[in-house]
Amino acid sequence: MHRKRVVRTAGAPEAIGPYSQGVAAGGFLFVSGQIPLHPQSGKIVTGGIGEQVERVLENLKAILAAEHIGLESVLKTTVYLTDLGEFPEMNAVYTRYFGPEPPARATVQVTALPRGARVEIEAVAVLARQRFRKRP
Repeated sequence: MHRKRVVRTAGAPEAIGPYSQGVAAGGFLFVSGQIPLHPQSGKIVTGGIGEQVERVLENLKAILAAEHIGLESVLKTTVYLTDLGEFPEMNAVYTRYFGPEPPARATVQVTALPRGARVEIEAVAVLARQRFRKRP
């Protein structure tokens, strides 16, 4: 049986329900869906979808950093948007963070998200000791 380890960091908002910020197991880090909450205030950031996506990805980065990895270790994300009409702006910010070799991704529209957020992103990352080698 694989052991699991709960991951917590003050660099990302505390869970707002009965779940962990992240769980490490089997060489992977499973990051719970992050909404655009500011870690210190616990409030949704002001601004448009671009600002919300930035906050979500900064929260995600903080959880990854707690395990000494970065966005380059992310294998898969799922993006939840309340309005697919905001996809182009979300995608522009997402591209800035993930660069030319982004992870696999699914993007879906949902009716609503917690606390009135317009975006939520969850991720699966490979832990440092499990990183894959680049092909020559």
